Amino acid sequence: MFGALWRDLTGEAPGPVGFTGPESVLPGPYRVAAAASTSVAAATLAAAELLRLRGIDPGAVSVDTRHAAAAFSSEKLVRVDGEPPGDAWAPLSGDYRAADGWVRLHCNYPHHAAAVCRALGVPEDRAAVVSAVAARDAWDVQEAVVASGGAAAAMRTREEWLDSPMGRALDGPLVVQELLGTAPARPLPESPRPLGGVRVLDLTHVIAGPVAGRVLAAHGADVLHIGAAHLPVVHPLVIDTGMGKRSAYLDLRTEAGRSALWRLIGSADVVLQSFRPGALAGLGFTAERLAAARPGIVLVELNAWGWEGPWRGRRGFDSLVQMASGIAWGAEEPRPLPVQALDHATGWLAAAATMIALRNRAVEGGSRRVRLALARTGRWLDGLGRVPGGSTVDFSEFLAETGSGFGLVRHVTCPGGMVPRPMWTAGPPLPGSSAAEWL
Repeated sequence: MFGALWRDLTGEAPGPVGFTGPESVLPGPYRVAAAASTSVAAATLAAAELLRLRGIDPGAVSVDTRHAAAAFSSEKLVRVDGEPPGDAWAPLSGDYRAADGWVRLHCNYPHHAAAVCRALGVPEDRAAVVSAVAARDAWDVQEAVVASGGAAAAMRTREEWLDSPMGRALDGPLVVQELLGTAPARPLPESPRPLGGVRVLDLTHVIAGPVAGRVLAAHGADVLHIGAAHLPVVHPLVIDTGMGKRSAYLDLRTEAGRSALWRLIGSADVVLQSFRPGALAGLGFTAERLAAARPGIVLVELNAWGWEGPWRGRRGFDSLVQMASGIAWGAEEPRPLPVQALDHATGWLAAAATMIALRNRAVEGGSRRVRLALARTGRWLDGLGRVPGGSTVDFSEFLAETGSGFGLVRHVTCPGGMVPRPMWTAGPPLPGSSAAEWL
C-alpha cells in the first residue's frame, strides 16, 4: 500500500519505513487507520529525504498507526485549559431526512446557514429546516442550497457516484504534480531540520489545508497563516490546526492587502491555498503570475470536488464529499467515517507532496504546482478495501500541553518517527496576532 503511494508521488521505490500498531483503532469498515498511517508515512519519509539532501542521517523512519489515528482525530481531542474549545458544528449543520432519502447541510459559516434558509424559505430554526427538507426530494434540496450560495450534498450510493459525471471526472492521479515554469535549482537553507529556513504562506481554512501547514511547521518551516478580520472561522479548528504557525490578517478586497500579499509571495518558498477554484486567480493571483513573481515557487492547491468535472467550482467539505460519494451511505441513515479522514489524509498528502516538490526544486529547479482534492482522496480511501470494524482506543499517550494565546492547549503530538522528531515550537497563535512579514 505504502509503496504504491510513494511511487505515485515520486516515481521511485520508497526507502524503508517501519509500521507498528493495529488497524483496529477506529470504528467502521473503511481502512481509515491504514490511510492515516500511510499518509503520515509519506510526509515523514519526504521530510527524511530532505534531511538526506542536506547530508544529515534521519535515522529509521517509522509510523505508529495509533498515533496516526490520533492525529486524524485531533480536533476531537483538543482542549484549552482543560475544557473543549467549543462545538465545531453549528446548530443547523447536519443530516436531514428528505422525502426520498437524506441530505447533509453544511452551515458552519453564517453565510452558508443564511443560504440554506433562503433556499428553503424558512427562518434560521432547526425545526423549520427539518420540516422544509422533509417535504422535498434530497437532490432538489441540494441543488436549491447550492444555487443560493450554500453547501449541501444528497446521500448517494457508491455506484451512483461512480456513474455520475463528477465521479467519472476523478479518474486522474491522486496528487497532480506539474511544472509551472523554469527556474534555477535552489538549495535548501542550512538547518538541522528538514524545512528549516523554508517559508510557507498558508492561505487555507477549515481542516485539510491547515493540517498541511501544521505538518510543515512541525518539520521546521516558517508557516505564516493569512486570514482576515471580516472572515468567519470555526474556532476549535483554528486552535487545533494552528500549532507552530504565525497568524496575520490581510484584507484581499483592498489594494493594500493585495500588495502586502504580493510582497510576501516575493520571498516565499511555498504558497498553500484552498480558495475555491478561480477565486484567488480572480484577485490577480494566478499560478502564472505567482511563478513570474517568485521563480521556483511551489504552489499547492486544494479543493473539495477536484479540478475537472461539473462540480469543480462547487463549495464542499469533508462531510459533504462523504455523502455524495457513497462513503457515508447507509440503508436506513447516513453512516459517516469516524473522523474527518478525507480532510486529514488530503492535508498529510499535501504536506508530503510539498516536501517532494521542494526536494525536486533543490535538485532540478523549476516552479511547481501540486493539486489535491478531497473527493479524489475519498476514491483512494475507497480503493484500500474494507476491514472488520474496530473501536476508538485511548489516545492519551499521544497528547501534550503547550501554552498559547488561547490558554494551555492540549493537543495531539505530531506523529512520524525520525531524527529529529517532528514537533511544534509554539502553540496556536491568536488570529491576526502576527505582522504580515517573514521572520
